[in-house]
Amino acid sequence: MFAEGVAGRWSYPRNRIKMLLLENIHAAAVERLEEAGYTVETMKGALDEDDLIEAIKGVHVLGIRSKTNVSKRVLEHADRLLAVAAFCIGTNQIDLDAAAAHGVAVFNAPYSNTRSVVELAIGLTIVLMRDVTDKSAAMHLGQWNKSATGSRELRGKTLGIVGYGAIGSQLSVLAEGLGMRVIFHDLSERLALGNARRMRSLDALLAEADVVSLHVDGRKDNADVIGAAQFAKMKPGALFLNLSRGHVVDVDALAEAVKSGRIAGAAVDVFPEEPRTNADPFASPLQGLKNVILSPHIGGSTEEAQEAIAEFAAERLLGYLNRGDTTFCVNLPNVQLAEVSRAHRLLHIHRNQPGVLAELNRALSSAGLNILGQHLKTDEQTGYVITDVDRGYDPEVLKVLRDLPGTVRFRILH
Repeated sequence: MFAEGVAGRWSYPRNRIKMLLLENIHAAAVERLEEAGYTVETMKGALDEDDLIEAIKGVHVLGIRSKTNVSKRVLEHADRLLAVAAFCIGTNQIDLDAAAAHGVAVFNAPYSNTRSVVELAIGLTIVLMRDVTDKSAAMHLGQWNKSATGSRELRGKTLGIVGYGAIGSQLSVLAEGLGMRVIFHDLSERLALGNARRMRSLDALLAEADVVSLHVDGRKDNADVIGAAQFAKMKPGALFLNLSRGHVVDVDALAEAVKSGRIAGAAVDVFPEEPRTNADPFASPLQGLKNVILSPHIGGSTEEAQEAIAEFAAERLLGYLNRGDTTFCVNLPNVQLAEVSRAHRLLHIHRNQPGVLAELNRALSSAGLNILGQHLKTDEQTGYVITDVDRGYDPEVLKVLRDLPGTVRFRILH
């Protein structure tokens, strides 16, 4: 049970905390959250901004995947929202700064589906190297075209990985195990695994790689990071894969590079504009091109990955709701906390400004509360104070803490 000081309601049991999970999130998440005593409502598809604003009224926890955008406007209309869980890797579909300003914690699952994406990248590379898709399509039309022309092995080829994070680095290891040479480029300093070699510039990587695979994040600065100029710098006959974000590649430029023969084949799993549901139509300039594989954003969509994501994100939500734990939170200071034991836990999220902690402790002291333990963690914008106090307290002190200057959100866990 907790009391929540911004919404004006002080205490209610877990089964009155409303959770809304969109986009057909795996049943393991629902099972885990309901098992913990929470009420969960699910919807199969994504919601646009206006529909989400209507649906989010009275909701304490929102669960989404990649197609639902949690904008500043949505957050302004969220009257009880405590947390958002992205049941996927990326969080670019959520306005993180606006969420922090409203005291809404955002969690994701940054590692749970990395293996699925890596395996797909390896499989697509092999299929492209052997032109399997076009040969299979011809066979279905009754055409037998057995030929080794243009069919190549992975062994001895150079894989260029753009973005050497959790996915890129794991792909590096598997590709090297298959006999490929691996080079990579990343704006952050990364430890090279195995015999992988770091390239100081993207242009240098493009000029050397036989296969280029993108694994960058969805920040706005990465829009069209690969366009006509970059395709022109790749080796003639190179292969290209994008399993990261749709907006990081100029798909019209990719289509032209394939038509001209500069790029011998491509596999694309993500697109600048994607249908919100399976019933909506899809269109792309890449359709119908030779040796081009298009897949409907399924890089992390394996049964194993979706179950792992569901379990990971659900546990992050429960840690925050039940303990105030913000481990892996992407927009608030990270604090790892144990269970509350024979105490009340006060959770105070505030703007990072001088004097808040002093005022908070002064209010607790004035109310005669004994502090059993206290944690403070800040980032550039936000401060997070966790205080465990004796069981006995005057409810009036909660109003004082709620009204402290700089307060964004205040909760108490029983």
